[in-house]
Amino acid sequence: MSDKSHINHLLWLTVATIFISTSGALGKFIELPTPIIIWWRSALAGVFLLLFCLAKKISLKVNSGRDRWTFFLASIFMGAHWITYFYALKLSNVAIGMLSLFTFPVIIALLEPIFTRIKFDPMHVLLGIIVLIGIFILAPEFDLKSNQLQGVLLGVLSAVCYSIRILILKTHATNYNGTMLMFYQVGILAIVLMPSLYFLESSNIKTQYPYVLLLALLTTAIGHTLFINSLKYFKASTASIIGSAQPVFGIIIAYFFLNEIPTLHTFVGGSLILATVFIESVRSKKI
Repeated sequence: MSDKSHINHLLWLTVATIFISTSGALGKFIELPTPIIIWWRSALAGVFLLLFCLAKKISLKVNSGRDRWTFFLASIFMGAHWITYFYALKLSNVAIGMLSLFTFPVIIALLEPIFTRIKFDPMHVLLGIIVLIGIFILAPEFDLKSNQLQGVLLGVLSAVCYSIRILILKTHATNYNGTMLMFYQVGILAIVLMPSLYFLESSNIKTQYPYVLLLALLTTAIGHTLFINSLKYFKASTASIIGSAQPVFGIIIAYFFLNEIPTLHTFVGGSLILATVFIESVRSKKI
């Protein structure tokens, strides 16, 4: 790969990271019930991703019944991840929601031996302890009535759901195109969440539609597709390190568009969490 080509791919990976980072500010800003937001996000992203798959002639064939169940389970955990994440954003703020979610690399490392034959690494226990300290600093007021603590706990629950989804896909769906996988997941999720349109209030979608469209197109369809595509040119560890800048970009976006200013606790706790992401990404790099 030439230097110019490498810089170009690096630029697109950074753009993908910035696009995905908009989820924090948009999730906090959109004034709709969370399941309704996720339904619109899934349904619209499904349309965009289907058109992309057809244009690029990406196969939509599912090879077996077992894989169909894998897609379904992955969709359910992705839905749980998105819903708990958006509740975390609304209860606390963008910084706490995104930083709590970014405990997922260490959670994946701790859960992976359960899902695969990978040997347990004691170093992951140490990283897990550092993450717990970071979470403790993020929410120094351990009162369950505190919105900040509820936001942190939901953010970590979101990270657990996201980790399980990744491990399910990694274990059972490694032979499929990433965009095709994303299409099926958002398509299934849109069907599962359809009853929420009947039970929850969504009349103000007319005023929120531009922001929901941004969430579906910019954050979900384009952001995730660009990020998946970048894995062709970079090691997963490199992409993970750059991807760990998402909370940083998200906090900057929230500062300019929502006027959210992080506290010292957020900076210190967040730094510990992101440090573990960086350490694990570097350690997982294949020599």
